[in-house]
Formats: sequence, structure tokens, C-alpha cells
Amino acid sequence: MLATVFTKAILDRWRGMAIGAASLAALLLFAMAVYRQIDLSIYTDLPEAFLTLVGIPEDADVASLAYNAIYNSYGSLAMGGLVIAMGAAAIAGEERKGTMAMLLGNPVSRTHVLVSKAAAMLLLVALGGLVLWAAGVAAPELLEVSVTGIHIGAFTVHLVGSTLFYGLLALAIGSWTGRSGMAAGTTAGVMVLSFFAVGIFPLVEGWEDLAKAFPWYYYSGSEPLLNGIHWGHLAALAAGSIVLFLIALLGVNRRDLRGPSTGVTLMDRLRTSPLTAGIANRLAGSARVSRIWVKTASEYQGLLFVVAALMFGVMGVLIGPIYNAIGEAVISLGEGFPEAMLALFGGGDLSTPEGYYQLESFGLMAPVAVMVVTITIGARALAGEEENRTMSLLLANPIPRSRVVVEKTLTMVLYALTVGFATFAGVTVGSWIGGLGMDVGNIAATSVLAVLIGLVFGALAMLLSAATGVVRFAIFVPVGAALIFHVMNAIGELNDAAWADWSPFHYYLGSDPLTNGMPWGHGALLAALVVLLLALAVPAFQRRDLRQVS
Repeated sequence: MLATVFTKAILDRWRGMAIGAASLAALLLFAMAVYRQIDLSIYTDLPEAFLTLVGIPEDADVASLAYNAIYNSYGSLAMGGLVIAMGAAAIAGEERKGTMAMLLGNPVSRTHVLVSKAAAMLLLVALGGLVLWAAGVAAPELLEVSVTGIHIGAFTVHLVGSTLFYGLLALAIGSWTGRSGMAAGTTAGVMVLSFFAVGIFPLVEGWEDLAKAFPWYYYSGSEPLLNGIHWGHLAALAAGSIVLFLIALLGVNRRDLRGPSTGVTLMDRLRTSPLTAGIANRLAGSARVSRIWVKTASEYQGLLFVVAALMFGVMGVLIGPIYNAIGEAVISLGEGFPEAMLALFGGGDLSTPEGYYQLESFGLMAPVAVMVVTITIGARALAGEEENRTMSLLLANPIPRSRVVVEKTLTMVLYALTVGFATFAGVTVGSWIGGLGMDVGNIAATSVLAVLIGLVFGALAMLLSAATGVVRFAIFVPVGAALIFHVMNAIGELNDAAWADWSPFHYYLGSDPLTNGMPWGHGALLAALVVLLLALAVPAFQRRDLRQVS
């Protein structure tokens, strides 16, 4: 039975890991081919502090730039996201879908289930790392690019160790709480916070040792791409992973398992309070058909809270004081820094508050934060109802399919706007606390564009959810497309290529809205793309036979 659960876990999750690893391998080959055409002085003449920060050796070729741009940032976060999803779904996901009781109805213990799921995660992470290692070795050979001073094998080993740590953290949280959303959201927040803390704290005098409190330090702190394996850091990750596994094992065996409908939503809480019961009942509608958008909003309240809090507090309010604390270290990085190179890291002039906020908050984190919400809601809006066997119950009421799409879309848009407002408020407060004097209107413009770029890929997820009824497909395709378009835009800006204009990300930060204000043409184009994708979702859902999930 252990082998059966193990095999099922592999079959359920191998496609996501295969697509993720293969996409990163293809992006590495593409990036290295483009970087090969670039004058090496673009980065060899950069300030020494920056070279150290991003891990570029002075005597290395463009391979190091490609490895750092694709594997060390996008790749690490993408692999972490895939494995966090595995860990969150391993126990808590089975409970949410109501399949844990069916699974344990067989002669198999909870311990066997958890060990099988963890073993499957370990195997898939190792295989994903093997694919990335093979691509990292093959790409420079195919393109005849020098890899002097590069230890791709050591880097891959550190990547596997770090990725497995986050997966087991999600597994531990899910095993103790039975809430897959909490497990995924909390672990993703820890990973992202750790990523930025390790990048920022070493620049602040007296704060260097604080970076050692974060897991990401034991992945990249020793710069394994340049220096090889750091056995002490690997041992720390391994010890942490073992402890998390034991915590998960203890949690799943001590807790009463949750049923698929035991959760209490925000609307449930509002209905039980005498002060809000009237308003809540009006919003919810009749007992026959509740307001679909209210139901959907209640289902994703935890995800929204985690994402909005992260963008407001960490990526908004804290960045202002940190910019002042770093002071001359940031300015020295900005001196002589080629503008084209900044596209690889989100863009912006490091010597200005606007540039630093763009690099740290708006370049990568703001669109990712909005996409986490929009793609999750968009992918599960329709396909999720089919997967959970609730779509037939919903459509048994006198409502057209188009209304389901429209109301699900309403929740997605409202939540995207909420994350955008949290970002705007956090950056505004951070600028005020730090005395940076940033233009509030420009902050608002950039936040609106972040909402629009997030809605583009959320709308794509909604369309795929409507057209296929497959949750994983509706998640992986928009995530992969966002990654490809972001890299395409960054490399296009670096290489001054016309094809960069085909990326939606060009219309997000291409006009430097944090400095220049709202580019109304770019905003209108992104909004039109959102409307087009959502308009296509309605007929796609109306004309399709609904899936019967067994």
C-alpha cells in the first residue's frame, strides 16, 4: 500500500515538475544564446559590490549571468512554488477534497500516507534538479560558452536542498492544521521574505548576521555557483528538513482530520454576529442561490490576507526605512550601472528611492503577488467547482453559466484591486516614514498597472479553466506564460530587441511609471487584453460539457 500511495502521488504531481523544469531549461538556453551576443563589459565594468551581490565572478563568461538570471532567481522561486503546492496538498489537500477518508479506508496508516507523500516529493525534487543540472551542463556546450569558475553541480545540490525544505515546511503546516491554503500561503510568504532579507540585510551595516536567520541564506549565502558545495549550509537545510518531517508526522497522527466542508468562512462568521447578520444575509442572497461572488470571496480570504499583508508591510512600509539605512551602499551600486541591465532585476535607478522601490517591490514582487491571487481564483473558479463536484449543485439552480463566470470574475477583480491598494498604501507609508518624497500619484499609477498585469494572467487562467475544466492546466499555463514573457521582456530590453514589445510586461514598467506617471495607452492596452480574455471565457464555458471528476 505504501508503494500504491507513493505511485499515486508521483502520478498526480510529475507533470507540474516536468513542465517547470523543462521550461526553466529552455529559458536558460534562450537566455544564454542572447547573452552571448552582448558585450561583456556591460557587466564586467559594474561596481564590485554589485558583482558580489548577484554572484558574477570577474573572470567568468556570460554563462554566470544566465545561471543567475534564470536559475538563481526565477528558477529557485518557481521550483519552490511547485514543491510548496505539493507539500500543502499532500495531507491538507486530501482533506479539503474529501479524499483522505477514502484513502484511510484502505489498510494503510496515516504514517504510511505521509511517508509516501514525502518520498514522492523528494523523488520529484531530485528529478527536477537533475533536469536543471543537465540543462546547465548542456547549454554552454551547445553554444560554446565558457563556464570557467562555475560550479553548476554544487548550485543544483543547494537548490534541491532548499526546495525540499520549503516543501516540507508546507507539509508540516498542512499536517497540523488541515488547511492547504494556510500551508501554501504561509510557506510562500516565508520563502519570499527570506529571499529579500538575504539580499537586503548584508547591505546594511550591522545587520549582516540577521540574514543567517532565514532559510534562503543556507541556499545562496555561500555562493555555491562560484565556490562549490558548502557542507555546513547543506547540513543545516537537511537538519531543518528532518525536523519539519518529524513535526508533520507528529501533527497528522495527533489531530482529528478535517472534512471537506468543515471550514468556517468569513460570511459564516458575519452571519453569526448580531451586528452584521442583516448585511451578510443581504449580500448572500436567498437560501436557494447565494451570491456566487460572496461565496468565492469567502473561500480565498486567507490567501488575500497573507498576500496583502506581505505587500503592505514587508514590500511597502519596510522598504522606505531600509533604503535610508543602506544609504551609500545603494548609491554606489547605482553609479555606472547600465540601465539595460536593470531590466534583469525589475528595472529602476538604484540611486533613487523610486528606482529602489521598483527594483525591490514593483519589478517582480508586485505582479507576482497579484498573480498569486488572480491565477488561483481564475484557475479554480470553474474547474475547481468541477473538481470538487459542486458545479452540478450550483447549476441546478436557475442561473445561467454566464452568471457564474461573471461573478467569479468579480471576486478576482476585487481581490486584485485589494492587493494593488495594499501595495499602494504600503509604498506610500514607507515613502513617508523614510522621508523619500515619492509622488503619490505615480505610486498609484504603478500599483494600477501591477493590478492590470496580474489580471491579464488571471484572465488567461479563467479562460483555460472555462475551456478545459482542468485546474492544473489552468494554473501551469498562465504561470509558465508569465515567466516566459517576463524573461522575454527583460532580455529584450537588455538586447534592445523589437520582440520585447510583444510581452505584456513591456506595458507594465516599460515607461517607468513610478517616475513618469501613468502611461494611459499602456494601461488601456492591458485592460483591453483582460476584457478580451474574460469575454472569451463566457462562450468557452457555455459550450463545453462539464467534466465528471471520479
